[in-house]
Amino acid sequence: MAVRVKICGITRLQDLHAACAAGADALGFVFYEKSPRHVSVETAAELVRALPPFVQSVGLFVDAEPAFIERVLQAVPLDLLQFHGAETPADCVRYGRPFIKAVRVNRDTDLLKCAADFDAARGLLLDAFVPGVPGGTGERFDWSLIPPALSRPVILSGGLTPDNVAEAVQRVRPWAVDVSSGVEASKGIKDAHQIARFIANAKEAS
Repeated sequence: MAVRVKICGITRLQDLHAACAAGADALGFVFYEKSPRHVSVETAAELVRALPPFVQSVGLFVDAEPAFIERVLQAVPLDLLQFHGAETPADCVRYGRPFIKAVRVNRDTDLLKCAADFDAARGLLLDAFVPGVPGGTGERFDWSLIPPALSRPVILSGGLTPDNVAEAVQRVRPWAVDVSSGVEASKGIKDAHQIARFIANAKEAS
């Protein structure tokens, strides 16, 4: 199975073009003001309009007000929603859009229960648990904590880089991998060479 690759935290048109040219399957746009990768609704709309066919746009939200999400959806033609906070299953389905749910993983995380609770999700994005931080930390978690057979597809995130993504794909066999800080020159600014290496290494390993 060919692993899918999502490049998250896109803030610039040149990074969007670099990711698409390298073969990214999806790009993530962060609607969370505390993130250094945050984009405005207006900027996101311009970026998403520049996407070529068959590259999905994913909007990342962290415990956002429903009115704000609705405003984003009116302005930005997102293909998929990503909920990265403490949203309940009801919070996620209320918009009638396909979504994925992020889960921050540590030894106390019951991933089987998460998969059952969020059975309407297209997949679970598994990230490292860092107290007080909803994601994007660049930290890796213990992949052995992932049960061998979850009921939802796994999108592996957290501390992935061009140097370790092949190992991650071979060991975890996720449906997709997700990277942000691991392909950056600085926070919010991607490195085209690292993006290309990451995607090539992930695809080759699968």
